[in-house]
Amino acid sequence: MAVSNTEKEYAMYVVDLMQSIGPVYSKKMFGGYGIFLDGLMFGLIANSVLYLKADKATETDFTERGLEAFSYQKQGKIFKLGYFQAPEETLDNIGEMRDWANKAYSVAIRAANPKKKK
Repeated sequence: MAVSNTEKEYAMYVVDLMQSIGPVYSKKMFGGYGIFLDGLMFGLIANSVLYLKADKATETDFTERGLEAFSYQKQGKIFKLGYFQAPEETLDNIGEMRDWANKAYSVAIRAANPKKKK
């Protein structure tokens, strides 16, 4: 699936806003973009909407604000991923973006380094 110029420009804008947490970059994925730092995906863009990685520790930060989980439909079934719509203010405020991007990146780090069971 091809990515529109609007989607590409949006991804560039989001990546630029996130530079305060490190050398964030995007990659085309599944008709949208994955957002990465140090090889870990912590965000995604689909249909010009930014979604940030969440886990049990951070999910309520999103749900209490009424933010939707990223979902897609395949063969008549709906699948939800561990990504939630970013708060609107993150797109207008570099400080807000930094805070929420750091939170999502921390989730990606936790997911990449699961605790070993004894």
